[in-house]
Amino acid sequence: METETSNATRSLDRTVLQDLFQECEWVHLALGLLGNVLFFGGSVLFLFEGQAQTYGVWAFVIGSFLMLVGSIGEAVVKSAQDGS
Repeated sequence: METETSNATRSLDRTVLQDLFQECEWVHLALGLLGNVLFFGGSVLFLFEGQAQTYGVWAFVIGSFLMLVGSIGEAVVKSAQDGS
Protein backbone atom coordinates (compact mmCIF):
# COMPACT_ATOMS: atom_id res chain seq x y z
CA MET A 1 0.00 0.00 0.00
CA GLU A 2 2.78 2.39 0.92
CA THR A 3 4.55 1.64 -2.39
CA GLU A 4 1.41 2.46 -4.40
CA THR A 5 1.07 5.80 -2.61
CA SER A 6 4.75 6.55 -3.12
CA ASN A 7 4.53 5.73 -6.86
CA ALA A 8 1.38 7.83 -7.25
CA THR A 9 3.06 10.77 -5.52
CA ARG A 10 6.13 10.50 -7.76
CA SER A 11 3.93 10.32 -10.85
CA LEU A 12 1.96 13.38 -9.71
CA ASP A 13 5.17 15.30 -8.94
CA ARG A 14 6.59 14.42 -12.36
CA THR A 15 3.39 15.55 -14.10
CA VAL A 16 3.33 18.83 -12.19
CA LEU A 17 6.99 19.52 -13.03
CA GLN A 18 6.48 18.65 -16.70
CA ASP A 19 3.50 20.99 -16.90
CA LEU A 20 5.43 23.76 -15.18
CA PHE A 21 8.44 23.42 -17.51
CA GLN A 22 6.28 23.24 -20.63
CA GLU A 23 4.08 26.19 -19.68
CA CYS A 24 7.09 28.30 -18.79
CA GLU A 25 9.06 27.49 -21.93
CA TRP A 26 9.28 31.21 -22.73
CA VAL A 27 11.21 31.70 -19.46
CA HIS A 28 14.05 29.52 -20.78
CA LEU A 29 14.16 31.56 -23.97
CA ALA A 30 14.17 34.84 -22.02
CA LEU A 31 16.96 33.63 -19.72
CA GLY A 32 19.03 32.56 -22.71
CA LEU A 33 18.46 35.86 -24.48
CA LEU A 34 19.33 37.90 -21.39
CA GLY A 35 22.40 35.72 -20.93
CA ASN A 36 23.49 36.40 -24.52
CA VAL A 37 23.07 40.15 -24.07
CA LEU A 38 25.08 40.13 -20.83
CA PHE A 39 27.71 37.89 -22.38
CA PHE A 40 28.13 40.24 -25.34
CA GLY A 41 28.09 43.37 -23.16
CA GLY A 42 30.60 41.82 -20.81
CA SER A 43 32.84 40.96 -23.72
CA VAL A 44 32.83 44.59 -24.87
CA LEU A 45 33.39 45.97 -21.35
CA PHE A 46 36.24 43.53 -20.87
CA LEU A 47 38.20 45.44 -23.53
CA PHE A 48 38.40 48.56 -21.32
CA GLU A 49 40.66 49.20 -18.34
CA GLY A 50 39.64 49.74 -14.72
CA GLN A 51 36.15 49.40 -13.28
CA ALA A 52 34.55 48.76 -16.68
CA GLN A 53 36.68 45.64 -17.00
CA THR A 54 35.47 44.38 -13.61
CA TYR A 55 31.83 44.95 -14.63
CA GLY A 56 32.58 43.17 -17.89
CA VAL A 57 33.93 40.13 -16.11
CA TRP A 58 30.83 39.89 -13.91
CA ALA A 59 28.46 40.44 -16.84
CA PHE A 60 30.36 37.72 -18.70
CA VAL A 61 30.04 35.26 -15.79
CA ILE A 62 26.36 36.01 -15.09
CA GLY A 63 25.52 35.91 -18.80
CA SER A 64 27.22 32.54 -19.15
CA PHE A 65 25.27 31.20 -16.18
CA LEU A 66 21.94 32.42 -17.57
CA MET A 67 22.68 30.84 -20.94
CA LEU A 68 23.43 27.57 -19.14
CA VAL A 69 20.19 27.70 -17.13
CA GLY A 70 18.19 28.49 -20.28
CA SER A 71 19.76 25.59 -22.16
CA ILE A 72 19.16 23.15 -19.31
CA GLY A 73 15.52 24.25 -19.13
CA GLU A 74 15.05 23.75 -22.86
CA ALA A 75 16.68 20.30 -22.64
CA VAL A 76 14.32 19.30 -19.82
CA VAL A 77 11.30 20.42 -21.85
CA LYS A 78 12.45 18.55 -24.98
CA SER A 79 13.19 15.45 -22.91
CA ALA A 80 9.73 15.60 -21.33
CA GLN A 81 8.09 16.05 -24.73
CA ASP A 82 10.01 13.13 -26.22
CA GLY A 83 9.15 10.95 -23.23
CA SER A 84 5.41 11.69 -23.46
